[in-house]
Amino acid sequence: MSASTTPTLEQQWLDQLAQAGYRPTAARRVVIEIVLNTCRALEPLEIFTLARRQHPKLGLVTVYRTLETLEALGLVQRVHQPGGCNIYLRAFEGHQHLLICTACGRAVFFEGDDLSALMERAARQSGFVVHDHWLQLFGTCAECRAAQSAPLPA
Repeated sequence: MSASTTPTLEQQWLDQLAQAGYRPTAARRVVIEIVLNTCRALEPLEIFTLARRQHPKLGLVTVYRTLETLEALGLVQRVHQPGGCNIYLRAFEGHQHLLICTACGRAVFFEGDDLSALMERAARQSGFVVHDHWLQLFGTCAECRAAQSAPLPA
């Protein structure tokens, strides 16, 4: 297949939706476009606000349902925040961990160290059989730290 006929990531997602029995509606397309074109995790309300610029009749329930569907298909990832509100971002590939800026929401995936000793200890202490793990780290990115320390304009 030549590069010109390789489907875009957006088209691949739409194809996966169709294979799962979902129509590729304009509303779903705009939600997918927003998720794919951002490097930060977004709250559903942020996605809704951005999407309404392109699709004024879009409903908030449609955004939530689309995110749930995309999550079930493994295309987006729900990020549980300490404050309780979930944010969403494009799912990572392979085994990676997540670092999120608490100021701007920027999300960065990184390769993790071997956590097997920690998982084995937790399993022994709890009696659980650990099947998988996911590590989320929260902090402040370099850009936000620089902006916070910049002097205020006179």
